[in-house]
Amino acid sequence: MKTMLETYEAAQKAYEYIATKTDIQPAVALILGSSQGAFAQQVQDAVTIPYGEIPGFPRSTVAGHAGELKVGTVAGVPVAAFCGRVHYYEGYTIQQVVLSIRMLHFWKVPKLIVTNAAGGINSAFSVGDFMLLTDHVNMMGTNPLLGPNEERFGPRFPDMSFAYDSELQRIAFAAARSLDIKLQKGVYTALTGPTYETPAEVRLVRTIGSDAVGMSTVPETIAAVHQGMKVLGLSMITNLAAGISPGPLDHEEVKEAGERVKDDLFRLLEEIIRRM
Repeated sequence: MKTMLETYEAAQKAYEYIATKTDIQPAVALILGSSQGAFAQQVQDAVTIPYGEIPGFPRSTVAGHAGELKVGTVAGVPVAAFCGRVHYYEGYTIQQVVLSIRMLHFWKVPKLIVTNAAGGINSAFSVGDFMLLTDHVNMMGTNPLLGPNEERFGPRFPDMSFAYDSELQRIAFAAARSLDIKLQKGVYTALTGPTYETPAEVRLVRTIGSDAVGMSTVPETIAAVHQGMKVLGLSMITNLAAGISPGPLDHEEVKEAGERVKDDLFRLLEEIIRRM
Protein backbone atom coordinates (compact mmCIF):
# COMPACT_ATOMS: atom_id res chain seq x y z
CA MET A 1 0.00 0.00 0.00
CA LYS A 2 1.34 3.42 -0.98
CA THR A 3 -1.49 5.88 -0.35
CA MET A 4 -3.62 6.79 2.64
CA LEU A 5 -6.72 5.63 0.77
CA GLU A 6 -5.17 2.18 0.32
CA THR A 7 -4.17 2.24 3.98
CA TYR A 8 -7.72 3.18 5.02
CA GLU A 9 -9.15 0.22 3.16
CA ALA A 10 -6.45 -2.18 4.45
CA ALA A 11 -6.88 -0.97 8.04
CA GLN A 12 -10.62 -1.51 7.83
CA LYS A 13 -10.16 -5.08 6.64
CA ALA A 14 -7.62 -5.74 9.39
CA TYR A 15 -10.01 -4.41 12.01
CA GLU A 16 -12.90 -6.45 10.69
CA TYR A 17 -10.81 -9.61 11.06
CA ILE A 18 -9.67 -8.71 14.58
CA ALA A 19 -13.28 -8.02 15.56
CA THR A 20 -14.08 -11.66 14.81
CA LYS A 21 -11.49 -12.74 17.40
CA THR A 22 -12.39 -10.53 20.36
CA ASP A 23 -15.17 -8.25 21.55
CA ILE A 24 -12.90 -6.31 23.91
CA GLN A 25 -12.89 -2.53 23.41
CA PRO A 26 -9.38 -1.35 24.35
CA ALA A 27 -8.92 1.90 26.25
CA VAL A 28 -5.19 1.89 25.53
CA ALA A 29 -3.02 0.46 22.76
CA LEU A 30 0.69 -0.25 23.11
CA ILE A 31 3.39 -0.54 20.45
CA LEU A 32 6.14 -2.52 22.14
CA GLY A 33 9.64 -2.08 20.75
CA SER A 34 12.85 -4.09 20.82
CA SER A 35 12.96 -6.61 23.71
CA GLN A 36 9.82 -5.03 25.20
CA GLY A 37 7.25 -7.38 23.70
CA ALA A 38 7.54 -9.64 26.74
CA PHE A 39 5.35 -7.10 28.53
CA ALA A 40 2.52 -8.91 26.79
CA GLN A 41 2.89 -11.57 29.49
CA GLN A 42 1.26 -9.01 31.81
CA VAL A 43 -1.87 -9.00 29.66
CA GLN A 44 -4.55 -11.01 31.46
CA ASP A 45 -7.09 -13.28 29.74
CA ALA A 46 -5.35 -12.46 26.48
CA VAL A 47 -6.47 -13.29 22.99
CA THR A 48 -3.35 -13.71 20.84
CA ILE A 49 -3.49 -12.94 17.12
CA PRO A 50 -0.27 -13.42 15.09
CA TYR A 51 0.35 -10.61 12.61
CA GLY A 52 0.53 -13.23 9.88
CA GLU A 53 -3.15 -14.03 10.39
CA ILE A 54 -4.32 -10.42 10.08
CA PRO A 55 -5.13 -9.51 6.46
CA GLY A 56 -2.58 -7.12 5.01
CA PHE A 57 -0.48 -6.87 8.17
CA PRO A 58 3.30 -6.75 7.60
CA ARG A 59 5.47 -9.09 9.62
CA SER A 60 8.46 -7.98 11.66
CA THR A 61 11.79 -9.40 10.52
CA VAL A 62 13.86 -8.08 13.43
CA ALA A 63 15.07 -10.18 16.37
CA GLY A 64 13.28 -9.23 19.58
CA HIS A 65 9.97 -8.43 17.84
CA ALA A 66 7.49 -11.28 18.31
CA GLY A 67 4.97 -10.12 15.73
CA GLU A 68 1.64 -10.70 17.45
CA LEU A 69 -1.27 -8.75 18.86
CA LYS A 70 -2.49 -9.49 22.39
CA VAL A 71 -5.88 -8.20 23.52
CA GLY A 72 -6.89 -8.42 27.17
CA THR A 73 -6.51 -6.40 30.36
CA VAL A 74 -3.63 -4.88 32.32
CA ALA A 75 -4.40 -3.68 35.84
CA GLY A 76 -8.06 -4.08 34.95
CA VAL A 77 -7.78 -1.79 31.93
CA PRO A 78 -8.64 -3.24 28.49
CA VAL A 79 -5.62 -3.03 26.20
CA ALA A 80 -4.38 -3.99 22.76
CA ALA A 81 -0.64 -4.74 22.81
CA PHE A 82 1.32 -4.95 19.58
CA CYS A 83 4.28 -7.15 20.47
CA GLY A 84 6.88 -5.94 18.04
CA ARG A 85 6.70 -3.34 15.30
CA VAL A 86 7.76 -3.15 11.69
CA HIS A 87 10.32 -0.56 10.67
CA TYR A 88 10.75 1.52 7.54
CA TYR A 89 14.27 0.08 7.11
CA GLU A 90 12.84 -3.41 6.71
CA GLY A 91 11.72 -2.38 3.25
CA TYR A 92 8.07 -1.70 4.02
CA THR A 93 6.30 1.40 2.76
CA ILE A 94 5.68 4.10 5.33
CA GLN A 95 1.97 3.30 5.07
CA GLN A 96 2.63 -0.32 6.03
CA VAL A 97 4.70 0.88 8.99
CA VAL A 98 1.68 2.73 10.42
CA LEU A 99 -1.02 0.20 9.47
CA SER A 100 -1.39 -0.95 13.08
CA ILE A 101 -2.08 2.64 14.14
CA ARG A 102 -4.55 3.18 11.31
CA MET A 103 -6.42 0.04 12.33
CA LEU A 104 -6.94 1.61 15.78
CA HIS A 105 -9.02 4.33 14.10
CA PHE A 106 -11.71 1.76 13.36
CA TRP A 107 -11.37 0.25 16.83
CA LYS A 108 -11.89 3.74 18.32
CA VAL A 109 -8.93 3.40 20.71
CA PRO A 110 -8.30 6.84 22.27
CA LYS A 111 -4.81 6.46 23.77
CA LEU A 112 -1.49 5.06 22.59
CA ILE A 113 1.69 4.15 24.45
CA VAL A 114 4.61 3.75 22.06
CA THR A 115 7.92 2.34 23.31
CA ASN A 116 11.36 1.90 21.80
CA ALA A 117 14.99 1.12 22.42
CA ALA A 118 17.12 4.22 21.88
CA GLY A 119 20.69 5.44 21.94
CA GLY A 120 21.42 7.99 24.63
CA ILE A 121 22.86 11.34 23.57
CA ASN A 122 22.23 13.44 26.67
CA SER A 123 25.32 13.23 28.89
CA ALA A 124 23.08 12.87 31.94
CA PHE A 125 21.70 9.58 30.62
CA SER A 126 23.01 6.11 31.45
CA VAL A 127 22.34 2.75 29.85
CA GLY A 128 19.21 1.37 31.48
CA ASP A 129 17.52 4.74 31.97
CA PHE A 130 13.98 5.38 30.79
CA MET A 131 13.18 8.57 28.89
CA LEU A 132 9.74 10.05 28.50
CA LEU A 133 9.36 11.67 25.10
CA THR A 134 8.45 15.35 25.30
CA ASP A 135 8.93 15.96 21.57
CA HIS A 136 10.55 14.46 18.50
CA VAL A 137 12.56 15.32 15.39
CA ASN A 138 11.74 13.49 12.17
CA MET A 139 14.93 12.86 10.18
CA MET A 140 13.67 9.73 8.41
CA GLY A 141 13.18 11.53 5.12
CA THR A 142 9.53 10.49 4.91
CA ASN A 143 6.18 11.06 6.58
CA PRO A 144 3.06 8.85 6.71
CA LEU A 145 0.93 11.83 5.68
CA LEU A 146 2.64 12.27 2.29
CA GLY A 147 0.30 12.21 -0.70
CA PRO A 148 -3.42 12.94 -0.90
CA ASN A 149 -4.94 13.26 2.56
CA GLU A 150 -7.59 10.83 3.76
CA GLU A 151 -10.01 13.09 5.60
CA ARG A 152 -11.67 10.14 7.31
CA PHE A 153 -8.43 9.72 9.28
CA GLY A 154 -7.80 13.38 9.99
CA PRO A 155 -7.02 16.88 8.67
CA ARG A 156 -4.58 17.77 5.91
CA PHE A 157 -2.37 19.81 8.26
CA PRO A 158 -2.50 18.32 11.77
CA ASP A 159 -0.90 20.34 14.58
CA MET A 160 2.13 18.62 16.12
CA SER A 161 2.78 21.21 18.85
CA PHE A 162 1.78 18.71 21.54
CA ALA A 163 2.43 15.36 19.85
CA TYR A 164 3.10 13.74 23.24
CA ASP A 165 0.17 14.46 25.53
CA SER A 166 1.03 16.57 28.61
CA GLU A 167 -1.55 14.92 30.85
CA LEU A 168 -0.26 11.45 30.00
CA GLN A 169 3.26 12.68 30.76
CA ARG A 170 2.08 13.88 34.17
CA ILE A 171 0.56 10.46 34.82
CA ALA A 172 3.80 8.74 33.78
CA PHE A 173 5.96 10.85 36.10
CA ALA A 174 3.57 10.24 38.99
CA ALA A 175 3.67 6.50 38.30
CA ALA A 176 7.48 6.51 38.21
CA ARG A 177 7.70 8.40 41.51
CA SER A 178 5.32 5.97 43.18
CA LEU A 179 7.57 3.06 42.12
CA ASP A 180 10.86 4.89 42.85
CA ILE A 181 11.88 4.45 39.19
CA LYS A 182 14.08 7.11 37.63
CA LEU A 183 12.38 8.64 34.59
CA GLN A 184 14.28 11.05 32.38
CA LYS A 185 12.62 13.25 29.78
CA GLY A 186 13.78 14.52 26.43
CA VAL A 187 13.56 14.84 22.67
CA TYR A 188 13.76 11.72 20.48
CA THR A 189 15.15 11.88 16.95
CA ALA A 190 14.30 9.21 14.39
CA LEU A 191 16.65 8.32 11.55
CA THR A 192 15.99 5.68 8.94
CA GLY A 193 18.56 3.05 9.91
CA PRO A 194 19.30 0.16 9.84
CA THR A 195 22.86 1.38 10.35
CA TYR A 196 23.55 2.86 13.72
CA GLU A 197 24.24 6.56 13.52
CA THR A 198 27.74 7.82 12.78
CA PRO A 199 29.47 9.99 15.39
CA ALA A 200 29.01 12.96 13.05
CA GLU A 201 25.27 12.29 12.81
CA VAL A 202 25.06 12.07 16.59
CA ARG A 203 26.86 15.42 16.91
CA LEU A 204 24.35 16.88 14.44
CA VAL A 205 21.24 15.70 16.29
CA ARG A 206 22.73 16.72 19.62
CA THR A 207 23.25 20.22 18.21
CA ILE A 208 19.57 20.50 17.27
CA GLY A 209 18.45 19.48 20.76
CA SER A 210 18.09 15.70 20.72
CA ASP A 211 18.48 13.63 23.87
CA ALA A 212 18.11 10.17 22.31
CA VAL A 213 18.12 8.66 18.84
CA GLY A 214 16.48 5.65 17.23
CA MET A 215 14.86 4.21 14.11
CA SER A 216 11.13 4.14 14.88
CA THR A 217 8.23 5.68 16.82
CA VAL A 218 7.92 8.98 14.94
CA PRO A 219 5.80 7.64 12.01
CA GLU A 220 3.45 5.93 14.47
CA THR A 221 3.12 9.09 16.57
CA ILE A 222 2.38 11.22 13.50
CA ALA A 223 -0.33 8.82 12.32
CA ALA A 224 -1.85 8.62 15.81
CA VAL A 225 -1.95 12.39 16.25
CA HIS A 226 -3.43 12.74 12.76
CA GLN A 227 -6.37 10.59 13.80
CA GLY A 228 -6.89 12.30 17.15
CA MET A 229 -5.21 9.90 19.57
CA LYS A 230 -3.40 10.92 22.75
CA VAL A 231 0.18 9.60 22.69
CA LEU A 232 2.68 8.73 25.41
CA GLY A 233 6.21 7.91 24.24
CA LEU A 234 8.75 5.99 26.30
CA SER A 235 12.34 5.15 25.35
CA MET A 236 14.57 2.60 27.01
CA ILE A 237 18.17 3.82 26.76
CA THR A 238 19.84 0.57 25.74
CA ASN A 239 23.15 2.01 24.53
CA LEU A 240 25.07 5.25 24.34
CA ALA A 241 25.07 6.66 20.82
CA ALA A 242 28.10 6.51 18.51
CA GLY A 243 30.88 8.85 19.54
CA ILE A 244 29.56 8.79 23.11
CA SER A 245 29.85 5.04 23.58
CA PRO A 246 33.47 3.94 24.23
CA GLY A 247 33.15 1.02 21.79
CA PRO A 248 31.28 -0.13 18.68
CA LEU A 249 27.49 -0.59 18.82
CA ASP A 250 25.97 -4.06 18.68
CA HIS A 251 22.32 -5.17 18.51
CA GLU A 252 22.96 -8.08 20.90
CA GLU A 253 24.17 -5.61 23.52
CA VAL A 254 21.04 -3.54 22.97
CA LYS A 255 18.88 -6.61 23.63
CA GLU A 256 20.94 -7.54 26.70
CA ALA A 257 20.54 -4.03 28.13
CA GLY A 258 16.80 -4.29 27.57
CA GLU A 259 16.67 -7.59 29.40
CA ARG A 260 18.45 -6.12 32.43
CA VAL A 261 15.85 -3.41 33.04
CA LYS A 262 12.70 -4.96 31.61
CA ASP A 263 11.23 -5.74 35.04
CA ASP A 264 11.27 -2.05 35.96
CA LEU A 265 9.85 -1.17 32.55
CA PHE A 266 7.01 -3.64 33.01
CA ARG A 267 6.23 -2.30 36.49
CA LEU A 268 6.24 1.24 35.13
CA LEU A 269 4.01 0.45 32.16
CA GLU A 270 1.52 -1.40 34.35
CA GLU A 271 1.30 1.50 36.80
CA ILE A 272 0.90 4.03 34.00
CA ILE A 273 -1.92 2.01 32.47
CA ARG A 274 -3.58 1.65 35.89
CA ARG A 275 -3.59 5.44 36.25
CA MET A 276 -4.75 6.19 32.69
